[in-house]
Amino acid sequence: MENRQRLDDILKEVEASPTLEALQTASEALRDALGVDHLVYHWVDSTGEQYGCGTYSDEWVDRYLECNYLRIDPVISGCLQQFQPLDWRELDWTPKALAAFRQEAMSYGLGNQGFSVPIRGPNGQFALFTVNANRNDEAWDDFIVANGHALILIAQIFNQKAIEFEPGRTPQQVQPLSPREVEAMAMLSKGYSRAQIASLLNISEHTLRVYIEGARFKLGALNTTHAVARAIGRGLVTP
Repeated sequence: MENRQRLDDILKEVEASPTLEALQTASEALRDALGVDHLVYHWVDSTGEQYGCGTYSDEWVDRYLECNYLRIDPVISGCLQQFQPLDWRELDWTPKALAAFRQEAMSYGLGNQGFSVPIRGPNGQFALFTVNANRNDEAWDDFIVANGHALILIAQIFNQKAIEFEPGRTPQQVQPLSPREVEAMAMLSKGYSRAQIASLLNISEHTLRVYIEGARFKLGALNTTHAVARAIGRGLVTP
């Protein structure tokens, strides 16, 4: 419970971050709260400008850019090809160039395990949220089971804040959610399935879908997960 409260407090800091520097500080605190080795958020805006925050060493970032590893990084290519989170164990690291790339990354302090959440926004924006650690498979499985849902929400919260930093962006006017829409968002944030929520609210799943889609539209969200993240970020619900 104490760790959950700490995570909630840090995410509030993310939402309140006025600059990328403040977002960097929050990302370091979040890394420590999650108990991982590294946490990284990388954003490409609608003009092609790239920025982000994270805890990889400056030496590794410089090396990555110097060698243009973006062209061979299987995490990047894998996330560009799918919408679901990517466990790095799903990737094929056997080609000689990728095996060497991975070994070099680990020599700069990266762990052997990683979990990346691809995020797509309007007008071609693309972002990637990653946590990385040195764990055996069993320990990593336990971590993902315990935190996978939260990591997806955290990724969306980081992305929402990054969108606010995009130059020339016009702030969106958010319509208020109805009480039923707030209830639906709150229960989704706690991990309830749609069937469970419909049963608890004593409504049909079709009616529930109407509430969820209404909330998503009002929040300007890309999908249900994004809607939950935005509802949390605006203080409408508490996960």
